[in-house]
Order: sequence, then C-alpha cells, then structure tokens
Amino acid sequence: MLNTSTDRAIAVKDLKKSYGKLKVLDGIDFEVHRGEILALLGPNGAGKTTIVRILSTLLSQDEGTATVNGFDVRREPGAVRSSIGLTGQYAAVDEYLTGRENLEMIGLLYRLGEQETKNRSQKLLERLDLVEPSNRRVKTYSGGMRRRIDLAMSLIASPSILFLDEPTTGLDPHSRITMWEIIKGLAATNVTVLLTTQYMEEADRLADKIIVIDKGSVIAQGTPTELKASIGPDHLEIIVKDDDDFLNTLKLFETDVLQNDPKRRSLSIITKNGTADLKKVLSMLEESKIIIDSLSLHRPTLDDVFLALTGHSTSVEAERQTNASTTL
Repeated sequence: MLNTSTDRAIAVKDLKKSYGKLKVLDGIDFEVHRGEILALLGPNGAGKTTIVRILSTLLSQDEGTATVNGFDVRREPGAVRSSIGLTGQYAAVDEYLTGRENLEMIGLLYRLGEQETKNRSQKLLERLDLVEPSNRRVKTYSGGMRRRIDLAMSLIASPSILFLDEPTTGLDPHSRITMWEIIKGLAATNVTVLLTTQYMEEADRLADKIIVIDKGSVIAQGTPTELKASIGPDHLEIIVKDDDDFLNTLKLFETDVLQNDPKRRSLSIITKNGTADLKKVLSMLEESKIIIDSLSLHRPTLDDVFLALTGHSTSVEAERQTNASTTL
C-alpha cells in the first residue's frame, strides 16, 4: 500500500557511502515531489548509480536517511520495492523469451493473476509501440526495442515511482527521442521519475528539476532555466568587418558589452529580450553604417553550467566534442 500522506515522493538526507577509503557519496540531500521528473546529472563515477541502488534497496547506505513513498529504504525495503519500478543501465530481459513472455513472466512474479497480467501486458505493448514484435524472441530486437521492453517490464505493476538509470545510453538519436517522449508521457500520468544521465540535452528536455553531482557531492540544483541563468545572461556576439567598425561598435554598445576580443573584432553584449534585441541591434548597426561579418544569439547551456561548476565537461559531452574536432 502506498503512503501518500506527503507530497514528497523521495526524500534524501545526508546520504553517505564509501568503499574503503573511496567516498562515493559524501552527504547527498534532495527531495522529489510527486509527479516530478528529477534528473541526476554528472560524469561517470559521480555517484548517480549508487544513489539509485540505495533508493531501490539494492544497496545500503553507510550514513544518512532515504525515504521512498514515505517508506524508509533501510527499515521498510519490502514496502519500497512494492511501489517502484527500476530500469538499469542495461536491459534486463530474457533474450530467449518473446517480448510478451517477458512481460507476462514479471506480471506473474508480482502475483497479478493470469488475466490481469495479460491485460496489463497488452496495454503496455500498445503504449510503447511493441505490439508488432511482441511475439518475437527478444534476441532479435534492436537496442531501442530492448530498452522499451525493459521499461515495460518495470511498469507492469503500475509503480508510482520509476527509477531510470541512464535510460538512453547506447541508443541512436531516433530511439533516444522516442524514449524521451515515453518518459514525458509517464510523468503526465503523475508517475514520479528519477533518472540519471550524462546527456545534457536529455536533462534539459525532460527534467522539472536537475541535481548536478560531481565526486559524490551535490554541487548545484534547480530547474534547467535557473541553472542556466546562474552562470550568465543571454548575449549577442557581433563580429565586424574591420578595426574601425570594431571601435565604433564598442562605443555604440559600451554600457552593455560583456566581453570583447580586438583580434577577432568580436564583442558580446548582454540581451534580455532574445530575438527582439537581435532585430534592434541589427537596426542600430545599419544606422551607424557598421559592416558586420556575423551576428548570433547565444544562450547558456547545461554543459556551460557543468563546465563552470566543475571545470570539465561530462564524459559524454567531452567525447562528442572530441569526435567533432576529429571530424573537422
């Protein structure tokens, strides 16, 4: 039975975990309200998976407290497990069973009854667009299909809280977007979702709230908009044609200049109204007869946030940038 006496679906206080001298978690605090999507964002080794394993009762903390649906994960593990779903980093499916058989096996393990299991399995197969391949063995499935059947298995008991540990790792862009749409749909039905990710765009698109973790500690938290606003305003970057234009542009926008680079003949000016300011600046430059090479609007990203907080990108973002540089 779910404990819905509080709006807090998950509450974590001073959570600590070590392996010998290695501190994996060093005093983690956060709360998740019912129906929210919370993203734990951080690089490999930050402690994200350890948090999920503790909250899902697969691992015990050394210190601190954690409650899920109002149940203490250490004192009431059975009650916690009865109200959650969990999808790990790798699809935990039986490759020699069909997709439908995997679902029905989990339903029977939950003692849902044969007919109820069949009904729920069919609805989940329809919801996750898996009806057509449902009678094929899972070993014939693509990576995206395996992730979806794994997710369906975690939903068979209709949990009110869902833990997703890097749910889109290894998926192609199309499959990743499909999974995002599914996760958003779950939250729309008041399912609380806690997901871990290394993908900045994933956290930005999905999360109501983000907690940034590095080296076992929370280094920032807030909505995506709040985190991006915390490192600086939107700005327009102007690159002009020659040195005279550069000096004239500096004079024209002197009170709003954020930074400038004479060698590149570029300057950044603060903007509060996005594209409206873009039009205004273009008009001012034209009236002053300043010739520009380029004008672009820049908004802080979550990768900018992470870079500002930690001094490095997540491993996923760093790999993407390295690949881009290699391609060029």
